[in-house]
Amino acid sequence: MQKRSSFGWLELAIGIILILLGILAFFKPDLALTSMVFAYGLTAIIMGATDIYLYIKIERYIGFGPLLSLIAGVLSVMAGIMLVGYPKTGAIVLSILFPIWFIAHCISRLTQLNHIRFVAGDTIYYLILIINIIGLILGIAMMFSPIFTLRTLRYLASLYMTLLGIDSIIMAFSRMGKHF
Repeated sequence: MQKRSSFGWLELAIGIILILLGILAFFKPDLALTSMVFAYGLTAIIMGATDIYLYIKIERYIGFGPLLSLIAGVLSVMAGIMLVGYPKTGAIVLSILFPIWFIAHCISRLTQLNHIRFVAGDTIYYLILIINIIGLILGIAMMFSPIFTLRTLRYLASLYMTLLGIDSIIMAFSRMGKHF
């Protein structure tokens, strides 16, 4: 039996955290927006670090996709640091950064689909494809209506964080962790 690398465990931990954050944001709307901004800032930093780690691990195997993963990772870390450092201002800026983060992360995952299909199989390929297409649609919708984003941020963030958590858990239990 081949031993799994820490990559699968990292994805699992991120997935659980994201699902818990998503559920918390949906069922506790009375939480202060600044505390949500702080939590999402920490999540963005963790996810960005994961994307950068993914770039380091797979850049030698495939071409263009990992570069987008690196860019998405850097953008996520930058957005996370801004949100953690300035949570009150972050609530307003989040209506612009959140859609960009959605779009960048989804494009990063979509560019990795060929590798995911090869390593993890068709079922996981289609699940990740659907999750990231939904994320792209949400990101584009939020880009065209920042006021809509600000009003519905809690629900959109909850939905997307839960979808990202499911995506991460799928990746953790796929055969992806065995190949790095």
